[in-house]
Amino acid sequence: MAAKEDLYSKILPRRLRQNRPGSVKCGSNLDVLLSMGFPRPRALKALVSTGGRSVQAACDWLFSHVDDPFLDDPLPREFVLYLRPSGPLQNQLSHFWQQSRVTCGKNKAHNIFPHITLCQFFMCADHQVETLCETLQATVQQWRGRFPSPLPLELYTSSNFIGLFVEDQVADILKQFAADFATEAARKAEVHIEPHKKQLHVTLAYNFPTDHLPSLEKLAKGIEVKLGCDWLAVLFSRDIRFANHETLRVMYPYIPQNDDELELVPGDFVFMSPVDQNSTSEGWVYGTSLSTGLSGLLPENYISLADESDTWVFHGSHSFFSCGPSDKTSKEKGMFDGLLDSRRPDSTSTGDTPMLSLICHPMQQVLRISGSHSRQPKRSLFVCRHGERMDVVFGKHWLSLCSDSKGRYVRSNLNMPPSLPMWGGQRDYDMDAPITVFGSTQARLVGEALLESNTGIDFVYCSPSLRCIQTAQNILKGLQQDGKLKVRVEPGLFEWTKWVSGSSLPAWMPPTELAAAHFSVDTTYRPLIPVSKLTVSESYENYMSRSYQVTKDILSDCKNTGNNVLIVAHASSLEACTRQLQGRSPQSAKDFIQVVRKN
Repeated sequence: MAAKEDLYSKILPRRLRQNRPGSVKCGSNLDVLLSMGFPRPRALKALVSTGGRSVQAACDWLFSHVDDPFLDDPLPREFVLYLRPSGPLQNQLSHFWQQSRVTCGKNKAHNIFPHITLCQFFMCADHQVETLCETLQATVQQWRGRFPSPLPLELYTSSNFIGLFVEDQVADILKQFAADFATEAARKAEVHIEPHKKQLHVTLAYNFPTDHLPSLEKLAKGIEVKLGCDWLAVLFSRDIRFANHETLRVMYPYIPQNDDELELVPGDFVFMSPVDQNSTSEGWVYGTSLSTGLSGLLPENYISLADESDTWVFHGSHSFFSCGPSDKTSKEKGMFDGLLDSRRPDSTSTGDTPMLSLICHPMQQVLRISGSHSRQPKRSLFVCRHGERMDVVFGKHWLSLCSDSKGRYVRSNLNMPPSLPMWGGQRDYDMDAPITVFGSTQARLVGEALLESNTGIDFVYCSPSLRCIQTAQNILKGLQQDGKLKVRVEPGLFEWTKWVSGSSLPAWMPPTELAAAHFSVDTTYRPLIPVSKLTVSESYENYMSRSYQVTKDILSDCKNTGNNVLIVAHASSLEACTRQLQGRSPQSAKDFIQVVRKN
């Protein structure tokens, strides 16, 4: 086989390539791969596995799968044909998808984008995929002018299902289109396709807790089903070997320490079967990498649950109402962002938000602190420091810059907050500085990053410092959970008291006063470590022990009632609350101080 650096010199210049039609044509790309010396079966498998996007994509796939034990397996991929909406209706459905996930968490419907299923999954040999795509394009062209418009949809709800159902007479027309495609595909591509025989519908939610029904139903009733819509016939495929596996997203890099372990690259996906987990050790799972095809053991807390369709391959889309020369190229970028693009290694994640040093440490023992050997649902701990503080930006005498002659608060700089709670001598701001406007923005962006990555937070614990409470409040605003999720003020999360100036701790606002000042705090929460247990100038060992103990207790309290816990505290907390949970011993006080300064 030719060396990798020689391969790209043989790729046809872009200006010589012809524009591709709506279906994924790979004939010319196949010729290029064959001329490079790749065996025909491998070249076809690479093109089909990448949706026929380009020679470069196919080459990259082949090089990454060079050690894949199933590289030469003739097993075909599974395909499925959907109707997918576009335009205003699609925007409404996408909004419902996002809001339902934020409000009630993920349900089974979130595994796949909004669609109407036209046929059951079917297999197609690699060498027939190009013909299959051409058949779909031709069938859609024959149906232009015959496709019902608008498509009448009616909302239906039950105790564990919500959907938009197509009117029966119109559904029969759609089923006839699917039957025509099945007939042509059998004749031209030698595939057996079984059109969908049940009622056609768009699934909005299913397999959700009964108490979520009112919220989901309210959101569903907000969908304007009569909005304009251009329905697209879309073709996707998946690897049949992993049809009944869980799809997991790699969050953190991992270098194997033993021969039976799997290398992890952020942005990759891993397929995991519950059947393969019987012999794995606590905190480890056995899975197969999408990017390489290799299998092995991997740490469970380096991955997160993904959606099933995240790993599907897109093969083409065709509009029933427009007849442009390239349905795919005109629609794909806007319609299918998050399907193919989400698999790129450079995709951003929550951990990429640097402003607040938001960290999602891979903690080897966070999920198993109870010591139980039974498999529990995966949980995540997020530890975040507060936002930019006033005294750091404006100096230790910042109070004199925002007080007038009568002692009233004056905003003398746009980075100062418009107002401060309990101003007028009742607050010890000199010992407990608030955050700046930019600090509030940082926190809100962290919340928005969590929201966009579909990361829900079940519990928020916070240091009693005002800057931490303000940060937590703004994170909840970004998460659209302000007023819905209450912050638990935990004195045990306060920073190393040796760093407190003076002979006493700050006079923090109690939860009742915070609530009166419109902070979303839980006034019924009983601290794990009350303020009375904190001492000024505590030793480094006591601080590390306190931070470790309070974090363990927090996770223990939330063990059976939530999956994701957010701790908002201090720069030192990034290390103090996580290091020992990972099974590592505390650093020396000198090294610890250096780490904190970097944060």
